[in-house]
Amino acid sequence: MRNIIEEARMVLPGIQALFGFQTIAVFNQRFDDLPATVQTVHLLALATVVIAIALIMTPAAWHRIVSPQRVSESFVKLSSRMICAALFPLAAGLALDMFVVCYMVSGSAAAGTAAAVLSLALLLTLWFILPLRERHRRR
Repeated sequence: MRNIIEEARMVLPGIQALFGFQTIAVFNQRFDDLPATVQTVHLLALATVVIAIALIMTPAAWHRIVSPQRVSESFVKLSSRMICAALFPLAAGLALDMFVVCYMVSGSAAAGTAAAVLSLALLLTLWFILPLRERHRRR
């Protein structure tokens, strides 16, 4: 259980900071100048980060309410799965916001799309593909 708590503690501050920056962005004057579709992409990015936060925070809330005195093996497995699952919407949110930022800088939807796709590919490779390959190799 200690490892799960440490993993959540490592990821959560970054996600919370990202959420804060995403939220503040809508109050920036330049945000109003973006096309409605790009603003919608940012809203989707914000929503996916909220999903990631919910998944990461759920094990702690669940543990405190259901069984604060003991930790079952099934709870540890569930917690680990939720933390891993949180990385999918987090990667999506980061990639979507890469689109928004690149669009803002370049004015090009193609550049934004390329940045988003490359970001998503990088994150999924580092967070899932390489670790799963290593796990498979060790078996």
